[in-house]
Amino acid sequence: MVEVNTRIFGKIAVDEDKIIRFEKGILGFPDLKDFTLIFDVDKGNDAKIKWLQSLDEPSFALPVMNPELVIPGYTPVFPEELLSPLGEDVETQEKLMFVTVTVPKDITKTTVNLKAPIIVNLENLKAVQLICDDETFSIKYAIYDTLMANQH
Repeated sequence: MVEVNTRIFGKIAVDEDKIIRFEKGILGFPDLKDFTLIFDVDKGNDAKIKWLQSLDEPSFALPVMNPELVIPGYTPVFPEELLSPLGEDVETQEKLMFVTVTVPKDITKTTVNLKAPIIVNLENLKAVQLICDDETFSIKYAIYDTLMANQH
C-alpha cells in the first residue's frame, strides 16, 4: 500500500496492484513513473473524465478519458518496438487507451490530445505515452459539443 497526500484528492491509499508504471515517464515528465487512476466510483467506467494521479509528485494529476467517447474507432497505429515498454506479447493482451484532457476556464473550449495517447497494458499495468505520426489526429481536438450531445 502506497499513501500519497495529493493536491486535488487529499490523502489517498493505493494498493500495489493498482499502480500504473511508465518506465520512461510521460511526455514532458520523464521522472514521473508511478501513477494510479482515480475516478468517481459511483460512475465506475461510466465516468467520462478520470484522473491519472502521480504517486511520485503528489501535486501532479492529469485528466484523461477514453478517446472512444469522442472518436469512435480511434485506433492510432504504432510500430511494435514503441510498444515494447508494455511487455511481452503485447498484441494479444488487453489494453486501455486514454487521451489527456485540457479544460480551460471556458469549458466549452475543452480539448483532448489525440496525437499522444496513453496506452496501459491491463495484464501488468505497464504503460507508455506515444506520439502518433498520423496527421489526421489533432493535439487540440475540441470535445465539448460531442460530450454534451452524448449525455442524452
